[in-house]
Amino acid sequence: MAQLSVQVNGKPYIVGCEDGEEAHLQSLAALIDAKVREAAPGGGQLGETRLMLLGALMLADELSEAKTRLAAAGAEVAALLAERARAEAKAVAALEATALRIEAMATR
Repeated sequence: MAQLSVQVNGKPYIVGCEDGEEAHLQSLAALIDAKVREAAPGGGQLGETRLMLLGALMLADELSEAKTRLAAAGAEVAALLAERARAEAKAVAALEATALRIEAMATR
């Protein structure tokens, strides 16, 4: 298991991760750092715990919105697939009806 130091709001934190996941962990820490800095009011000082909480809440809000959009997209995909299936069934029925008419004309 690898250990590395990440910076959040200018402070170092030693964290562990699986070998090979160091770059991913660094990018996650950078994301958290950005949210914590965004949460910090115009240079005013909030406690470190409160800043971390606000940053986490901002990330949780983004995640919640993304899940909502993903669910809506999934529902739209399901509706489109159902519409496609209906269209295919309609096309098959039309082709079968046409084939029957052609066969009927050929037997006359």
